[in-house]
Formats: sequence, C-alpha cells, structure tokens
Amino acid sequence: QVQLVESGGGLVQAGGSLKLSCASARRTSSNNGMGWFRQAPGKEREFVASISWNGGVTSYADSVKGRFTISRDRAKSTIYLQMNNLKPEDTAVYYCATSRTAGAPMTQAQYPYWGQGTQVTVSS
Repeated sequence: QVQLVESGGGLVQAGGSLKLSCASARRTSSNNGMGWFRQAPGKEREFVASISWNGGVTSYADSVKGRFTISRDRAKSTIYLQMNNLKPEDTAVYYCATSRTAGAPMTQAQYPYWGQGTQVTVSS
C-alpha cells in the first residue's frame, strides 16, 4: 500500500497562488508516474496534471495550462503543484495519486493509490 499525504491547501483570493505538496510514504512511488486531480462540490473528480517517473513528461488539463506547474523531487518522494493566477472555479478538494505506470497518464483508472485530499478555496 502506498500512503500519500497532501498539504498546502487553503483560502486564497482570486489571482493569488498556492503550492500543494504530496509526500509518499514509500520510495517505490519514485518509479511511478503521479498526478493531481480535483473535485468541486457537486461535480465529478477531474484530472488536473500528471508527471512521469523522472519528471520528463508532464500533462495538464486545458483549464489549468499556463497557470499550474507540476514537479517532483524523487529524493524526497514528493510531488508539487504550483498554482498561480487562481480563479474561483479552481475551488475544489485536490487529490494526489500514484499511477500504476511510469508515464504521466490522465485517466483516473490508471491511479490505484490516492491521498485524502486537501481543500483549496479561491474567493472572488
């Protein structure tokens, strides 16, 4: 079992920034792709960004391209999501997940391990 712990969520005004972190309790996550997903109230969970095992490949949802950046520190078994120019529609619970592959998949079915989530609220 892979334990993932997210942190860094909070309340921010529109136009502001937040940086989320996701630490894995197992170093084996360093050999797997990882991703960020989010779920807004009343909506389905959706893909935000993903990164391959070595950081060489990244993928982003169209809604966050140019504003969010995913990165990872393999030595710390941690991934990050830098979120800039936040909008009220970015309000959601953000989840990190570990993929079953080394790539950067965008589909939830490729992610068997999930964190508990961290709340991000953007006020207008």
